[in-house]
Amino acid sequence: MKVLLTGANGQLGRCFQDIVPNEWQLIAADHDVLDITNTEHVESFVKQYQPDVIVNAAAYTAVDKAESEAVIARKINAQGPYNLAVAANKNNARFYHISTDYVFDGEKTKPYLTTDQTNPLGVYGKTKLQGEQLCLKVNPNVTIIRTAWVFSQYGNNFVKTMLRLAKERSELKIVNDQIGCPTYAGDLAYCIIQLIKQNNIPGIYHYCGDEVMSWFDFAKLIISKAYELNMIPKLPKLSALSSYEYPALVKRPAYSVLDKKISVTIIIYQVNWIIR
Repeated sequence: MKVLLTGANGQLGRCFQDIVPNEWQLIAADHDVLDITNTEHVESFVKQYQPDVIVNAAAYTAVDKAESEAVIARKINAQGPYNLAVAANKNNARFYHISTDYVFDGEKTKPYLTTDQTNPLGVYGKTKLQGEQLCLKVNPNVTIIRTAWVFSQYGNNFVKTMLRLAKERSELKIVNDQIGCPTYAGDLAYCIIQLIKQNNIPGIYHYCGDEVMSWFDFAKLIISKAYELNMIPKLPKLSALSSYEYPALVKRPAYSVLDKKISVTIIIYQVNWIIR
């Protein structure tokens, strides 16, 4: 099987490369290799390599910055997936696109179903939703996987930020009224690979970690594990903030827990493994 992976240098992309089956032929492409926002480039690239499967792990994920870079965010999160979906359809390739919990407004108090009404709060969520809609419009063989709060041993993420700040500061103030499910990128990569192997029915899927917590809870878990492993000399004081008290350009969903069908490894184990 020949698989084209976009966003190859991101968290998910690198985790995907770590566990991709040896018998698969992987074409790992980051922005320097394939500009997904360039329609002609995408068409010629896919036609040249003729992949059986395309996995789009490329995304513009800077939530606040997207408010001032809406055009760029839309190109990467909406136009890019559209280009890939069209090219996949023309070349009879299955297409997997990664989306986000930010397509919801967070007003629910129960896990979001794939059929629930979307209502993104900011440019990031809106452009990701546009990407979903465009893909489904032009390609009936699309699998969309919404995920949330991704972390890994690669790139920049909440785990690494907390580890750095715990070494630099004696007190950390963390938002405590945004609830979600931290998701290890390696688990998400494994999920995608299993779906590909099973030749799943196209459509929208939800996949995230199996522990519901706030950012404050997550920070507490990360720091306690780091202290146990002697990665930080002492425990900083943790103070809870409301979203109102935390300066941000765009409102985040207060509750973005996703209803999912597939269980994943306990979050505590994954954090422990990553920060070793």
